[in-house]
Amino acid sequence: MDNRPIGVFDSGLGGLSCVKEIMRLMPNENIIYFGDTGRVPYGSRSQETLMKYVSQDIRFLKSFDIKMIIIACGTASSAVLPWHGKDDVKIMGVVEPASKAAASITKNGKIGVLGTSATIKYGRYVEKIKELRPSTEIIQKACPMFVPLVENGYTNSEVTRIIAREYLEDIKAFGVDTLILGCTHYPLLKDVICEVMGNDVTLINSGATAAECAADVLKSCDMLSDAKEGEYKYFVSDASEDFTKLGGLFLERPIVEDVKKIDIEKY
Repeated sequence: MDNRPIGVFDSGLGGLSCVKEIMRLMPNENIIYFGDTGRVPYGSRSQETLMKYVSQDIRFLKSFDIKMIIIACGTASSAVLPWHGKDDVKIMGVVEPASKAAASITKNGKIGVLGTSATIKYGRYVEKIKELRPSTEIIQKACPMFVPLVENGYTNSEVTRIIAREYLEDIKAFGVDTLILGCTHYPLLKDVICEVMGNDVTLINSGATAAECAADVLKSCDMLSDAKEGEYKYFVSDASEDFTKLGGLFLERPIVEDVKKIDIEKY
């Protein structure tokens, strides 16, 4: 057993959709979450900038005695993780688990991928799906407005519906039966996305599949916690008030713990 915490980070609030699943699957695990709210969104940044941000995020989490880091961000996982060298801490992202889930679930072999502009540009979801199931037909769509809509609480508004219909038009016409939500912010838009795509399309929550993969890895390595109850710590790089309020929507439970602001540039 290993009672050290799991570290999770994202550009803002989205990674909490992964944390929610960790809490559900592994209620005994301690979690340290960092939301880089001062530099959100990551989706429009250059690879050089992303490498800097992710390196700082990892160094911050490693300032604690942690056993695993989950990069709960599709953009960071796509742009940085393939080039990240060996580490003394287990590091995993969201691309591979979501791709495996989609490749195994699709029945008609047509998969859609939604993501930030950077995630779609790097094409890691497509690469991984093709490795697993070469005959798959894949359509991608960058959805740059989705993250700011979610970060500002517009998860079920008419403006969100209008934008979603425009983003999803080509994907719906393509006839996908499986759709990867390639950014951990997007699960908060699942009702709107389902409304546009229809109930016959299976949505893959990249944060949830990463949490499931993490649980499998920790179990196989005999590194699960045997603590009576998990403890949670939250850190941000900008004001904490909105994070506390909106974070509860992602977690589907109130954030009662203190949320601390840190200077991420020190790392």
